[in-house]
Amino acid sequence: MQTSPYGSWPSPIDAALAAAHDGHPEWLGFVGDEVWWTEPRPAEGGRRTLVRGRADGREESVLPAPWNVRSRVIEYGGHPWAGAVVAGEPLVVFVHFADQRLYRYEPGSEPRPLTPVSPVGGGLRWVEPRLRLDLGEVWCVLEEFTGDGPTDVRRVLAAVPLDGSAAQDRDAVRELTDDRHRFVTGPRISPDGSRAAWLAWDHPRMPWDGTELIVAEVSGGMLGEPRTVAGGPEESIAQVDWSPDGRLLYASDRTGWWNLYRDGEQLCPREEEFGGALWKLGHRWFAPLDNGLVAVVHGSGSTALGILDPDTGELVDAAGPWTEFAPTLAVHGDRVVAVGASPRTAYEVVELDTRTGRARVIGAEHDDPVDPAHYPEPLIRTFTGPDGRDIHAHVYPPHHPGYMAPGDELPPYVVWAHGGPTGHAPLVLDLAIAYFTSRGIGVAEVNYGGSTAYGREYRNRLREQWGVVDVEDCAAVALALADEGTADRDRLAIRGGSAGGWTAAASLTTTDVYACGTIVYPILDLTGWGTGETHDFESQYLESLVGPLAEVPGRYAERSPVEHADRVTVPFLLLQGLDDVICPPAQCERFLARIAGRRVPHAYIAFEGEGHGFRRAETMIRVLESELSLYAQVFGLNPPGVPTLELTK
Repeated sequence: MQTSPYGSWPSPIDAALAAAHDGHPEWLGFVGDEVWWTEPRPAEGGRRTLVRGRADGREESVLPAPWNVRSRVIEYGGHPWAGAVVAGEPLVVFVHFADQRLYRYEPGSEPRPLTPVSPVGGGLRWVEPRLRLDLGEVWCVLEEFTGDGPTDVRRVLAAVPLDGSAAQDRDAVRELTDDRHRFVTGPRISPDGSRAAWLAWDHPRMPWDGTELIVAEVSGGMLGEPRTVAGGPEESIAQVDWSPDGRLLYASDRTGWWNLYRDGEQLCPREEEFGGALWKLGHRWFAPLDNGLVAVVHGSGSTALGILDPDTGELVDAAGPWTEFAPTLAVHGDRVVAVGASPRTAYEVVELDTRTGRARVIGAEHDDPVDPAHYPEPLIRTFTGPDGRDIHAHVYPPHHPGYMAPGDELPPYVVWAHGGPTGHAPLVLDLAIAYFTSRGIGVAEVNYGGSTAYGREYRNRLREQWGVVDVEDCAAVALALADEGTADRDRLAIRGGSAGGWTAAASLTTTDVYACGTIVYPILDLTGWGTGETHDFESQYLESLVGPLAEVPGRYAERSPVEHADRVTVPFLLLQGLDDVICPPAQCERFLARIAGRRVPHAYIAFEGEGHGFRRAETMIRVLESELSLYAQVFGLNPPGVPTLELTK
């Protein structure tokens, strides 16, 4: 064991390695007996490909570049494909990111468009396709822009002909519902085909605030009059489906936790979540099996994959190393497939055989790119914040199998604030975290008040308190680590992206806790963001996070970092995608204009071709190296082989 200062340890986990392993399998589905899914390709411009899992274990990328299987509905997208076996061969429909058209694909032929291009605003977009082979159609959610503004949009359920007759003809698309609701999820059809169920909600609510569960009769390929059967302004229903005998299954948080219900009856009462925040349409936390059992992703904090008997309430979890399962499930016969990860493994496709209870990896299997001795060892911590409130966090101390720091030195730490803010930091292997910890820099991921996975009361802490509770909770964790002798009080930093970028920037303008910060595609100006600078889905999010703009305009100004740029006295790095329509570059530019001439060391890097969430390998490499260089300069570190970030004043 060699002795060297924190931040100077040589690491085999470089930025290129971390970038190559960014992202994970998503949107599982069965095509016949085969499991298919989408998977990121950072080295190919960040596109998402469709992967076919063969019965013999082989994995094939079905669509070559530049095909990109990804929807832009509500900008965050959702389930972008569906498939079936027809005449012994796969038939797949998918959304292509570049033009957002729905395409039909059969192996051996080029994809053929099923939907037209619209020149109006953001055009026509599709998500959650479901094949209705009996009708020769695809049923899905249609998002249609009616003007050039980000909120000039309507959403309905629609039926697209499979024969391609709508490829140039918008009128050939059948609308199944009207647009009385601003937001809808895709329809779930009952086993006998007689009913359809879906979720809907309206501004200013977000789907984790309150949704309506809607049911309509199905007859002759038409939907009857919709009726609301559950949900409301203060009840969030995260997912709906049907049991094999035609009863309605859904995940509701009416008790304060997303639990499962069948025709209104609570199936397994627990202070755990069996649902989550519906950031993407098609998230699936439960899936009914043909034998009446239900596969579930559930937990408090971390999650497990289990099988629930709805008649007895008995819940049996799959054995295995996984501590987090993504909200994407698919079932076929006795088979359940999910996407799971752990602090020692990245996300991989896992199959659970309900007959034997055995779980095994069947796709995207984790393969250690370096000796796992270099991976960080997370500590699950609960800290005490203002007013004695609990704050959940994952603490990743510096870790290297061959190096240690001098005995009298305390390590630098970076507090990571997750996005959302209605989201959470999962307990999984993240090579971006390992990039820092293996060099001697600790990381603390804070699931601040407002995060999911801890019940509605914990989520509601952020109501009208964004920029207060999140900032206080991150600071409380950072200071607690310093007070207990875990971290160096003079070498604390904060970083975050999107809503986490807001928290990072707000922390630099309202506290003196941090020596520097990394702010990634942030919200910086609440008034601008809340009056037309973002997309429709989140255009009224601030009504609950901050308060109604018409009633508390002063609060919007008081909390916005752009209004208090003069309070920033420490170096910072600002990173932004130029194609970001959720947190647009104008927010960063406004902030930088207020910083100009104040002689605060900083760097601003804007990336062409990147939107909200960086996906290209070359972008992610520069981001990590720039961030490390910032910490090196501020904390007095000497990481080997890292390009120096030029800080301007």
